Amino acid sequence: MTASSDLGTPRRTPLDAPDLLRAVFRRHAAGVAVITAQGESPVGFTATSLTSVSAEPPLISFGISMIASCWPVISTAEYVGVHILGEDQRELAATFARSGADRFASPTRWSAGPEGVPVLADVPAWLVCRIAGRVPAGDHHIVLAEPLAGDHTGGGRPLLYHEGGFRTLRD
Repeated sequence: MTASSDLGTPRRTPLDAPDLLRAVFRRHAAGVAVITAQGESPVGFTATSLTSVSAEPPLISFGISMIASCWPVISTAEYVGVHILGEDQRELAATFARSGADRFASPTRWSAGPEGVPVLADVPAWLVCRIAGRVPAGDHHIVLAEPLAGDHTGGGRPLLYHEGGFRTLRD
């Protein structure tokens, strides 16, 4: 197999590795999720790193910064909630992404779900998962979790994150 001459030579952008990584991944559309856990009070954060890892056994993963306000709870929690957000939930995503916000105050609607995990209302889908492992990865940890309960019957289209903002699908 040979390279096509019309593809040209790959261009190199003179950026350092962290800036290059951020620049490239701004071009990658990702689904938006909120991860929750119960500590002395409920905690949660917006994540775009949610990934299905394995079907057998069922495992998901997400990344969390070690300086995130939620990390002390997530680092010791046995269970987490994973909520897939819909296109009409930009404000909810922004609330859980905002530093210092009271994320569980009104207008956020939630209740204690299985294993006491905070479950957000009116999301297209959610899971409660048992944490199976935490893997250090640079300035983050990758959390592996096994789904135990959930609901996938909520309606609507997904909320996406792309080019530094929340977006929706277009037909």
